[in-house]
Amino acid sequence: MLKIAITGPESSGKTTLAKALSKHFDCPWVPEYARKYLSKKEGVYSQEDLNSILKGQLELEEKLTIKNAPFIFCDSDPLVLWIWSNVKFSNVSSEINEAWLNHHYDLYLLLYPDLKWEFDPLRENKNDRMELFSLYQEKLKSSRRSYVIIKGEDKLNKAIQTIQNI
Repeated sequence: MLKIAITGPESSGKTTLAKALSKHFDCPWVPEYARKYLSKKEGVYSQEDLNSILKGQLELEEKLTIKNAPFIFCDSDPLVLWIWSNVKFSNVSSEINEAWLNHHYDLYLLLYPDLKWEFDPLRENKNDRMELFSLYQEKLKSSRRSYVIIKGEDKLNKAIQTIQNI
């Protein structure tokens, strides 16, 4: 099974793409645990909450992994929490950093923020999505992770072609 992380700035189409890839390949997808967690807290959180979100995300990923499926699509990953923590709190916990260093994905689909930003009470970064995209790209590049940038109007077909090519 190949684990594929769908990552990138908010409102770039991660959830839509993860669901569509799951449907196309008839494989599981792991929803973004942070959404469920923060909805219960009405969007108010501390840096410690990010560790809880990480734990919940990785547990959900493990729970939804089906051994016979060729792929699993993860609508979040430790990189999201690493960037989020670093931008919001100017540091990263040892738990998040360790997960980033040691939790393996076979491929990252880095979504370019070329969709119109949509309001959501849990979103915080309307005006700096390109800066965030650059942080994601630099972190993936410097860590020598396998990633492909997915951008443009037809993200689904571009992602499908990328996955079929591996």
